[in-house]
Amino acid sequence: MLPNPQLNQHGELQHLLTIEGLPKEVLTHILDTAASFVSVSDREVKKVPLLRGKSVFNLFFENSTRTRTTFEIAAKRLSADVINLNIAASSTSKGESLLDTIDNLTAMQADMFVVRHAQSGAPFLIAKHLRDTGREHVHVVNAGDGRHAHPTQGLLDMYTIRHYKHDFTKLKVAIVGDVLHSRVARSDIHALVTLGVPEVRVIGPHTLLASNLEQMGVRVFTDINQGLKDVDVIIMLRLQNERMNGALLPSAQEYFKSYGLTPERLALAKPDAIVMHPGPMNRGVEIDSAVADGSQAVILPQVTYGIAVRMAVMGILGGS
Repeated sequence: MLPNPQLNQHGELQHLLTIEGLPKEVLTHILDTAASFVSVSDREVKKVPLLRGKSVFNLFFENSTRTRTTFEIAAKRLSADVINLNIAASSTSKGESLLDTIDNLTAMQADMFVVRHAQSGAPFLIAKHLRDTGREHVHVVNAGDGRHAHPTQGLLDMYTIRHYKHDFTKLKVAIVGDVLHSRVARSDIHALVTLGVPEVRVIGPHTLLASNLEQMGVRVFTDINQGLKDVDVIIMLRLQNERMNGALLPSAQEYFKSYGLTPERLALAKPDAIVMHPGPMNRGVEIDSAVADGSQAVILPQVTYGIAVRMAVMGILGGS
């Protein structure tokens, strides 16, 4: 394998598997490309012919509505042919291996796979298999793998922060909630540190914090009031109940009481702080409706920018 399996021998993006290890220049190039797709109104994303004649296969082995839909919209706005594989009725449900499925779909002239999988490392396995079998021309985009990474969500979060705050090097950013099970948190942390954010804070109960967070370059808080003081950006995370083993919290109500983002807690941040959430939101668990629907929330713009960012990633990978 190459030193970074995501880059080709010229240092250009070949796959997007994780933000970890990608140079700042690559991240900035993706964000700049995404900006070129967003219209002046910020509510529309342009249509371009970058992937005309190319086939993009959406392979979602794990449920998702928002991510799968935005990838599909993004591919169509790049003029690609989009094929959504019905996993429940596919050959993998009959015992076919993941790599056999990839081989068969590649034989159908696939140019790109967008992969969401419950097992960490599945997109890496696919990318390595394509390289080992001499099919480097087929690209892989990780749409979320286990607890490991969600790079396009991390990138759209960075785009949103840059849009509203402009300069990463002057910010304090707080990530609040279930960091232990969150692939979004990991991707956000790697991106924020790479892009030069001087202070990244992680806030949550001990039971929902990973053990190596300080090594990733963040400050850890278990008191939300201390953690939110004077921050510029707040990224809320939902409780990943489907990935929890055992009772890590007394109840959702107790969690909201201790770590939910209320108007009172939001007031501890800077007056112009923005509130973000990767979705889906659990109102009354990690975020109060008054905050989610308030003037400082940029949750819906995140979704719009997500289309442009995913267009940028696929356009850079597969565009002529």
